[in-house]
Amino acid sequence: MDAFLQFMIDWGYWGMFVSAFLAGTILPFSSEAVLLACIGLGLDPIWSTLATTAGNALGGLTCYWIGHLGKMEWIEKYFRVDKKQLDKATRFIHGRGSWIAVFSFLPVIGDAILIVLGLMKANLYIVALSMTFGKLARYALLVAATIGAFKFFHF
Repeated sequence: MDAFLQFMIDWGYWGMFVSAFLAGTILPFSSEAVLLACIGLGLDPIWSTLATTAGNALGGLTCYWIGHLGKMEWIEKYFRVDKKQLDKATRFIHGRGSWIAVFSFLPVIGDAILIVLGLMKANLYIVALSMTFGKLARYALLVAATIGAFKFFHF
């Protein structure tokens, strides 16, 4: 995993995009580590945040598409998404609509939220917009906090 992480860092913005895409899907991967490492190496924080957000949002749309297929057996068997996660996400989403995708950045349940929204055939445009906003806000706060820590501790 360390070699793969180093490969993503060496690729700069494209590496951030790819790592965020992978993290946005159901694969366990940390786009945050690549983002912070690249910023620490001197890449522009704004472009880094935008590249990471774009990759993660496209990965999230992959989760939506998986749900849109509507095959629960496939989702559980091939994508290893637990039925309990989907049930929890369904209860969380119930009555809130497509805008709930803003919480897709949450660990563990975020992918399940998008899969359930796909299963429910929720409005793709609202899902994409709210999901992208949530992911952008998360990355922007992470980058701002990191830059603030760098300045505070004089790195």
